[in-house]
Amino acid sequence: MPLIPVITLAIGALITLGLVYVAFAGPSPQRVASRRLDTVRQRHAAVAGDPVEAQLRRITGRSSTKADRAAMRFLPRPEELQKRLNMTGKPWTVGRYGGITLGIFVGTVLLLLLIGFPLLLAIFLGLAGGGGIPHFAVSYVIGRRIKAFNAKFPDAIELLVRGLRSGLPITETMAVVGSEVSGPVGEEFRSVADKMKIGRSMDVALQETADRLGTAEFQFFVITIAIQRETGGNLAETLQNLATVLRLRGQMKLKIKAMSSESKASALIIGSLPFIVFGLIWFINGSYMQKFFMDERLMVAGVGGMIWMSIGAFIMSKMVNFEI
Repeated sequence: MPLIPVITLAIGALITLGLVYVAFAGPSPQRVASRRLDTVRQRHAAVAGDPVEAQLRRITGRSSTKADRAAMRFLPRPEELQKRLNMTGKPWTVGRYGGITLGIFVGTVLLLLLIGFPLLLAIFLGLAGGGGIPHFAVSYVIGRRIKAFNAKFPDAIELLVRGLRSGLPITETMAVVGSEVSGPVGEEFRSVADKMKIGRSMDVALQETADRLGTAEFQFFVITIAIQRETGGNLAETLQNLATVLRLRGQMKLKIKAMSSESKASALIIGSLPFIVFGLIWFINGSYMQKFFMDERLMVAGVGGMIWMSIGAFIMSKMVNFEI
């Protein structure tokens, strides 16, 4: 098959995929909400002094190793990657992440070559495994931690309310929450209390925690406290109302998850079935399926099928995912 038609077909498929993505993506509600929260936060956030910044870096800063510096040269957007690793709540660094990625890539390529896979296919699967497995593992840990945080966060707010009604200041009640509540909620409130002990202002300490968590629930909490400090009012009653809203929000999420579980299962089965069939046929007759990586016509057909499958999976994901 001539090379020019293949390139033209590939470019046309990519343009079609891009147009479909732009048509169906639309404005992201999460990004719009984040921009609004950032606008309110910048309006009410305080600025810390340079001495406090220097002291905080000395106490909480992580030492940069040679592996970290090497990974930051080669990995794309290392600052964003380190931010994602911080969201896991574990002492993971960019250097360790890069080492695991490289190890998975090399191990996968060597294993597939020993089994008898073609070199190009082994490299492709190695890149997919090395780039995908650590990414999805970090996303899984982040999602599990945020889920655990949101489950206990209303209880922590109600504990704050009881402390405020008993006459304790907000700073001491946060320390009580950090010592009494287990899990990610206690860890984050202990971090806020430790930062305030070394001279960090409460607004800045809370906002740094909110940036690291990346959850709308904690952003609501930070903005509520920032606005109340400027306008005054009954903070205990305001936080009690916030706890009620967060509980109702969590109940709505669970209800939507239950109602859309059947559609998600169907989409998962439909999306994974072609790959399962491909793997089974490869296991039964590997020489027959290897033609997909040798014949140019089959390669073009396979790429086209992957593009259309990606479009279908994207549309199905938009149909079963809801923003609250």
